[in-house]
Amino acid sequence: MLETEICNIKMKNPTMLAAGVLGSTAASLNWAARNGAGAVVTKSFGLQPNKGYPNPTTVEVTGGFINAIGLSNPGVDSFKGEIEKLERSVPTVASIYGATPTEFSNVAAQVDDMVDMIELNVSCPHASGGCGASIGQDPVLTAEVVKAVKKTVESHVSVKLTPNVTDIVEIALNSQKAGCDALTLINSLGPGMRIDLETARPILHNKFGGLSGPAIKPIALRCVYDVFETVNVPIIGVGGIRDYKDVVEFLFAGASCVQIGTAIYYEGLDVFKNINNGLLKYMTRKGYHKTAEMVGEAH
Repeated sequence: MLETEICNIKMKNPTMLAAGVLGSTAASLNWAARNGAGAVVTKSFGLQPNKGYPNPTTVEVTGGFINAIGLSNPGVDSFKGEIEKLERSVPTVASIYGATPTEFSNVAAQVDDMVDMIELNVSCPHASGGCGASIGQDPVLTAEVVKAVKKTVESHVSVKLTPNVTDIVEIALNSQKAGCDALTLINSLGPGMRIDLETARPILHNKFGGLSGPAIKPIALRCVYDVFETVNVPIIGVGGIRDYKDVVEFLFAGASCVQIGTAIYYEGLDVFKNINNGLLKYMTRKGYHKTAEMVGEAH
């Protein structure tokens, strides 16, 4: 009943490990797969190693976390070694980033035959050097990135969009016209900040960071709902999902599957099994035979 298919990629259930959470090594990705994730997404990586921002990079707030990690990663050459070590018991999605369409296509080309899908991170709200949301807030530049990657790879391509725009539907439509195979909605909200009461200084070294966790779920849900009504490519929903009820809402809004990230901090990796068990009971009670029957039911 939980079997899900997106872009002809078969998953045993509709849950994915989200980018940036336990996705830095093969060991952590395999760990998530063994604990029930239907697919795994790597931490975002680029052409060259990037140290990211100094600590502190994460701070808890009401309803979630603010983080400014700064796209730290060892670079594509090193990351390919981790991908090679994957058990491949579930589909693998490579999250990549760059500052230009050419950088994106160069990274994508190097992992094209190693993964099932490539997710374009054009939406990180705390990236520097012209990466992240500085691309995803520009519909024309986003389309150029998609076109460059699609010309280069055989893999399916999803674009992870930022909610920090005037009209996310416009960005989604431009991504679709450029040839993307799917859309991932949404990346973290913000940037936001916290200030230490004793020192009167921002807590994060970068001062500002992206908000993730349950607090952003209503916004993520609305973005999925709006985009579903205008695009013809499948949507991967992400943002504040903690239990099967959240998953059901995202499916009803129009997502074909979902990604889970911050909830792992609260629930541990058992969150995948717990969500899938709850979802299976819900579907049985409501008479659904497959998750595809639930997609877009709220429209």
